[in-house]
Amino acid sequence: MYDIKWIRENADIFDRGRARRGLEPLSAQLLAFDDARRAAIGALQKAQERRNAASKEIGAAMKAGDSDRAEALKAEVATIKENWPALEEAERYAIAELENALASIPNTPLDEVPDGADENDNVEVARWAEPREFDFTPKEHFEIGEGLALMDFETAAKISGARFVVNKGGLARLERALAQFMLDLHTNEHGYMEVSPPLLVRDDAMFGTAQLPKFREDQFSVTAGRQIGSRQSEPTAEALMPTADYWLIPTAEVPLTNLVRESILDEAQLPMRMTAGTYCFRAEAGAAGKDTRGMIRQHQFYKVELVSITTPEQSLAEHERMTECAEKVLQLLELPYRKVTLCTGDMGFASQKTYDLEVWLPGQGKYREISSCSVCGDFQARRMNARYRPAEGKGPRFLHTLNGSGVAVGRAMVAVLENYQQEDGSVEVPRVLRPYMGGLSRISR
Repeated sequence: MYDIKWIRENADIFDRGRARRGLEPLSAQLLAFDDARRAAIGALQKAQERRNAASKEIGAAMKAGDSDRAEALKAEVATIKENWPALEEAERYAIAELENALASIPNTPLDEVPDGADENDNVEVARWAEPREFDFTPKEHFEIGEGLALMDFETAAKISGARFVVNKGGLARLERALAQFMLDLHTNEHGYMEVSPPLLVRDDAMFGTAQLPKFREDQFSVTAGRQIGSRQSEPTAEALMPTADYWLIPTAEVPLTNLVRESILDEAQLPMRMTAGTYCFRAEAGAAGKDTRGMIRQHQFYKVELVSITTPEQSLAEHERMTECAEKVLQLLELPYRKVTLCTGDMGFASQKTYDLEVWLPGQGKYREISSCSVCGDFQARRMNARYRPAEGKGPRFLHTLNGSGVAVGRAMVAVLENYQQEDGSVEVPRVLRPYMGGLSRISR
């Protein structure tokens, strides 16, 4: 979320940032909205000042015996009162028009982010480990899971529909082992505090991390149980209209980041590092026809999230650190991956800069995203009104927020199945996971 004062003072910089994302200039329109807002506020203030002054003048006129003057002033006050609702509505409309416009604007990329239109323009930064050479044609994860009779998409579809899966036996335990391993690593070695957050959040929380309003169609809304309508023969439209009381979280970034909403922290509390393993829910509204088979793109999936809250001076170094924490997960699992910097046309709405970690999937013969780590600057903090008090005693400043996958558990399982598959259809368990699997070294049918 932007400060309109900053846009007024830096209109060219703002428009250049939009151009790098492939968007049209917008500063002139926003400043026009702000001018209308200022005018509406000024008109209401002027009317209030005149009403107060006229009320005092009425008393003075009556005291002086000037009844004609008093009556004229009363008529003026009556007119102001009559026009007052329209002035208030004009003020509310002008404020809402500007706020809605500001809420729909993506963050400005950092200067170091490469320009580009889409994922084809992302820049590879590094690779870790060489992909394994197979003596047989490697299968995709869903072929392996179904061959083990432990991954069931058909039954999941009967229960819930497309883009769901039922994992059983060794695969269910593997999924749990991956999550536990990641959480232990991040809490014991990387200094993150584990949090168990709610999976249902309100509008304000989703707005704070910028899932709302722009990405409403990608979310699952939840309406609390209530009696709808009444015994009347023709229920009103309002009675039949469902109301979203909560949203299912698309990522634990939402509740973790919002833990500091409407707060003023002391600088000594920063950086604040949190992690959570949660189910995540995404409608995948824009993913029709993409990854329709398997576990790559599901409506429900498990993910270990990393969130950091920092000062402006700490955030870029924290971004590098967070990405390294996610990389360590893949290194200990001995999964080949590459690190890429997302270009301006592929980065997320709230991000200033994003690294993607892409794991090698031999069944697909390509690298696929398994983690995104983003620095957001004060973009989310402004939406949440999250600030901190600097140690030197100056006034409160907005915090900087960061988030990253540490990593997506479902995709990690996909990568383990494909990279550790054996010719007989079994799957070797990575060494680091065996203590979490009760010593099991292989998953077989």
